[in-house]
Formats: sequence, C-alpha cells, structure tokens
Amino acid sequence: MARVADSATRSAHVYALLRTEILTGALEPGSKLQPAALADRLDTSTTVIRDALMQLTAERLCTRRPSHGFSVPSLTPRELADLTLVRIHNDSLALQLSIERGDLDWETTVLATHHRLQKTPRRLPDDPSHTSDQWAEAHRAFHEALISACGIPILVELSNNLFDSCELYRRWAAPSERATTRDVPTEHTALMKATLARETDHAIKLLTDHYTFTMNVILDAGLALPHLPPASGLSE
Repeated sequence: MARVADSATRSAHVYALLRTEILTGALEPGSKLQPAALADRLDTSTTVIRDALMQLTAERLCTRRPSHGFSVPSLTPRELADLTLVRIHNDSLALQLSIERGDLDWETTVLATHHRLQKTPRRLPDDPSHTSDQWAEAHRAFHEALISACGIPILVELSNNLFDSCELYRRWAAPSERATTRDVPTEHTALMKATLARETDHAIKLLTDHYTFTMNVILDAGLALPHLPPASGLSE
C-alpha cells in the first residue's frame, strides 16, 4: 500500500514539475519532450513521464503527434489571432445569454468568483515574473462564472477549451513589462459591474477589449505578427 502511495506521490510531483517548467518557459515552446531524457533528468521511470505528459496533453500544455512524440506547443501569431477572434465571438454570445437568463444564484457566483480573484495575488514575492497558479485558477473560475448561465453547454465547453489554449500564451508573456504593469484588476471589476448591471452591449465591449488587450500584450512581448493582416473583428 505504501508503494502505491509513493508511486502516486512521485507521479504527481513529476507532473507538477513538468507543468511548471512548461508554463514558465523553462521548457521552451516547440521543444521536444523525450520521455527517456526526462526520466533520466528527473530520476524516474519513462512510465511516470508518459503518464504526466498524457495528463499535460489533456490540458493542452503538451502536444502528441504520431511518429513525432511529445512536444511543448508552439506559439504562433496566427493561432493567437485566431484563438482571440473565436473567443470574442463565442464568449460574447455566451455572456449575452447569461445576462438575459442569469438569476440571483448566478449573480452571487459572479460576485464570489470576482472577490476571490481580487483577493488572490497575481504574482508571488518569490516569483514576481510569473503568474501564480492560484491566481490562474481564480481567473479561470471568474471567466467561467460570467457565462455559466447561458444555458448552452457547448458554448461553455468551447469557452473552457479556448481558455486552456490561450493559457500558455498568457504565461509566456507574463514577464514582459506591459504584462507586469497592466491593470488587470480594474478590467475585471469593470466587466463584473457591467455584467451584473445587465448592460449587455457595454459588457460585451469590455470583454472584447479585455481579450484583445491580452493578445496585444503577448504580441508586444515578442510574438511578432509581421506580414499578417489584422484579424477581422478585433479592435485595436
């Protein structure tokens, strides 16, 4: 029984370590993740490594292709622009429907998740260059709460998938000057207030601006977009 517990603890440790290395850029976007080499470096078995990589693949923090193996997802300007465009259209509709259909319980959930987000440090003193996992979790919960009353599960599911797909981009750009000086709490508070006031057009504009600002911060951090026209529907 103790061996099973030790094995589970080791697997959880390896998964957490690889996840952190991917999100902080220690394992660079596009780099190959070779189970044998990782097992040797982390002093564990290839089985443990493969289990961790499969879990990371499910979270979109790792990719797996036949005959190519595992790798850290590549970050491309075109994909970022496309993800942002689809997020704006999908989440705008979901937010509109939530505002129309949301009840008191929904309002309470939005308020509670916003409060938790505002009270959770975005960056920790011992690692000020990167977004904390606790804040990232609270951030996800807030955005999910905003659209949770839409009544269309596929919209919520797509929103969650798009959020996951953008997470590596957000984490990659976190150390940049524009990311560290951005007033994210004010953006979230304005979005929360407009949503609960049922100001649909204003809330959708704030959501659009919020997503577009995130894209521009990432581009400014060094993910340049040369020779590509602006994605249709994105404001400057």
